[in-house]
Amino acid sequence: MARYTGPAYKKSRRLGFSTLENGKEIAKRPYAPGQHGAGMRKKVSEYGIQLQEKQKIRFMYGLNEKQFRRLFDKASKMSGIHGENFLKLLESRLDNLVYRMGLANTRRGSRQLVNHGHILVNGKKVDIPSYQCKPGDVISVKESSLEHPAIRASLEAKVSKPAFVEFDDKKMTGTYVRYPERAELNAEINESLVVEFYNR
Repeated sequence: MARYTGPAYKKSRRLGFSTLENGKEIAKRPYAPGQHGAGMRKKVSEYGIQLQEKQKIRFMYGLNEKQFRRLFDKASKMSGIHGENFLKLLESRLDNLVYRMGLANTRRGSRQLVNHGHILVNGKKVDIPSYQCKPGDVISVKESSLEHPAIRASLEAKVSKPAFVEFDDKKMTGTYVRYPERAELNAEINESLVVEFYNR
């Protein structure tokens, strides 16, 4: 299945969850899209609940099904709690860290910045959004892209950054300090349902 590139607001309303993590999509119309969206009260099976949880995380991080499953399998080989390891791997993706550092307003925007070669990792250009960063990696903006309007606009928005990343607005350089703790990530996500979905 290909990556979803349609309207983010519509997808968020269908899932009843803010995939952009700002709540704007469902603040105005907190019901499913479509003519009968407001009146929909469908009973969901246990499988349906697990599937919905998987889709929430997949659309939030912007992965296709194959990438998502591959990362899930990789997390199973790590020591610790499977679901938490999975979220750590998702957060360690380069496009996500660019978003977390405030260089883009959305993960889609950060993916585009990486794809177009505006981002350096440890001084080398990396244009693969799924690149797995490790704690200690230094992420910076390429010198020729320092005045990029989208990057400047995002930094001016002054979005709060999580504790597991550091970013210097003047030097346009940031560091992936450590793996995130579960308490620092979205509390509306129940990753154990995703583990149940794939292990059923």
